[in-house]
Amino acid sequence: MQTASIAAAMAAPDNMLHIPGGTFVMGSDRHYPEEAPAHPVTVDAFWMDVAPVTNRQFLEFVNATGHVTVAEKAPDAKNYPGAEKRMLRAGSLVFDPPDHAVPTDDMTRWWTFTFGATWRRPYGRKSSIGTRLDHPVVHVAYADARAYAAWAGKELPTEAEWEFAARGGLDGAEFAWGDELTPSGRHMANIWQGMFPHQNLAADGFERTSPVGSFPLNGYGLADMIGNVWEWTDDFWSSRHPEPAGSPCCTPKNPRGGTEVGSFDPRQPAIRIARRVVKGGSHLCAPNYCRRYRPSARHNQPEDTSMSHLGFRCVIRK
Repeated sequence: MQTASIAAAMAAPDNMLHIPGGTFVMGSDRHYPEEAPAHPVTVDAFWMDVAPVTNRQFLEFVNATGHVTVAEKAPDAKNYPGAEKRMLRAGSLVFDPPDHAVPTDDMTRWWTFTFGATWRRPYGRKSSIGTRLDHPVVHVAYADARAYAAWAGKELPTEAEWEFAARGGLDGAEFAWGDELTPSGRHMANIWQGMFPHQNLAADGFERTSPVGSFPLNGYGLADMIGNVWEWTDDFWSSRHPEPAGSPCCTPKNPRGGTEVGSFDPRQPAIRIARRVVKGGSHLCAPNYCRRYRPSARHNQPEDTSMSHLGFRCVIRK
């Protein structure tokens, strides 16, 4: 056993951890409808990045490849029928909090499409990553995350892999660390304290993103699986999980999400942009809004849309 453990450690890719795989209950019947139904699935073992990809790592990738992110290119008008011409410019969505309480039914009250906002300038043209090299890279669209993963010899995780890893061996627990949000008053992740979106108490020490690894690791030794930034997965979005298998022998193994066509937003039938599953919540998740700081939580994200609270991490399957 000791020899096998040493061999495994020697074979470990840099800054990655081995996730053993197994069977767990994916999803939840107690929270948002898209998390239901809870159902058992099995995933094979894989390697996962210890933390979200950082600005430092993404900079290395861009320097090596010359990659230009989606946010750095003007959108193609043919993909956005009816869009105002003045909005078809390079940029990305930036969190811009109001200074007073507002209804939480309209995200445009706190999200602004900001011309010139990119991974290098996360809050607009006058910002930079100079002091944020160890923060998660943000303003990356799905294609950017896929490009980085391919360059690194990796892939993006499936939703099932991501959720299994986030649970850290605590199958059925509410959070990645147990059943209390702040056990003994300790902040376990970078999320929002106060009344979202106008009152940010920053009791956990951070108003926006934090350096990766600033909070306790989960049971598998992974950092920031909850909070800090949402993370892309490789699965197409579906509005619900499939129904549980009728018997243990039929438990899905290494399941994938929905279909590309099924992921299109029915509220925008003229726009055929696929949506992917993102996981983990972010520093903007609050008890009074978006309680998605849980392993079972999930959200949809259009492939072409980057934001100031969205990043990614990678896996290797072997």
